[in-house]
Order: sequence, then C-alpha cells, then structure tokens
Amino acid sequence: MGYGFQGQGQSPPAYAVRGVRFHDGARLEFIEEVAYYEDIQRGLGERFRVSVEAGVALAAALPHSGSPHKYGTRRVFPKRFPYAVIYMVQATEIVVFAVAHFKRKPGYWSDRRRDG
Repeated sequence: MGYGFQGQGQSPPAYAVRGVRFHDGARLEFIEEVAYYEDIQRGLGERFRVSVEAGVALAAALPHSGSPHKYGTRRVFPKRFPYAVIYMVQATEIVVFAVAHFKRKPGYWSDRRRDG
C-alpha cells in the first residue's frame, strides 16, 4: 500500500496519512482469511480483502479515528465481516498487529507488539 509521509526528520501531524506496516503474523492471518473466504464462495475472498484494505486506508488517513483498544492500540472494523483490524499509531506509520475475528481469543496478538 502506498500510504506515507514525506517529511525531513519530522513526525506527521495527527491528521496526516501515514505509512502502513503489517506485523508478519497479521499479514499471514489476513492472507489465510482471504483464502478461506474465497474457498467458501468465489469472489468472497476479494470482497473481504477490499473491506479490510478500506479499513486500513481509513486508519492510515485518520490514525486516531479507530476505537481505542487494549495496550495502546486502536481498531477499525471492516464492513460486512466480523473482524477488527488492530493497529498502533507510531510517529510515521501505523503498525497492524492483527486482522482478528470477533470470536477469536481476545488479545491473542498482544505479544506481537514486542516484535512489531
């Protein structure tokens, strides 16, 4: 995704579009869920992908618009799917820690903050 801030050693303002980085675990679960939905119905995986990417784009454009969540993270909710995109706002980017199904164990992704 091509979201970013071109500053010269400066942090972007709170409203600026930020870069997006997926933790490896979040990227893997996102890819797996796209494949899962595509196996259920042709085209459903693509709709899931587009919905999640729209949520990520919103978080990148308006980093503080996501609902405050655990451990200093925020989350946005892709439309029409029972998922939350869990991310943390950093100086020049947002880091996505999870694309988490609502029924998955809460906080399973919390250890990712240390590697992320």
